[in-house]
Amino acid sequence: MSSRRLGEHTSKVEVTNVSAHGLWLLTDDRELFLPFDDFPWFRDAPIGKVLNVEEPTPGHFFWPDLDVDLGIESIEQPERFPLEAR
Repeated sequence: MSSRRLGEHTSKVEVTNVSAHGLWLLTDDRELFLPFDDFPWFRDAPIGKVLNVEEPTPGHFFWPDLDVDLGIESIEQPERFPLEAR
């Protein structure tokens, strides 16, 4: 027998700050920094699009207006997920 999860994921995620160097993402009890050097999609994006973030499943973040999907592992260890093929 398998159990099905009831209801929707209720975790709140939000961008708490944006600076010239990157943005801070608050999720559950953690705050993550996304530097623009590692996540260039946010650098020149309008602030309203950067603030519109969802967490469809725990540890998976989606910016629908920018079509950007990021997992928590790629945020914590961006060196393991290079932007360019080597």
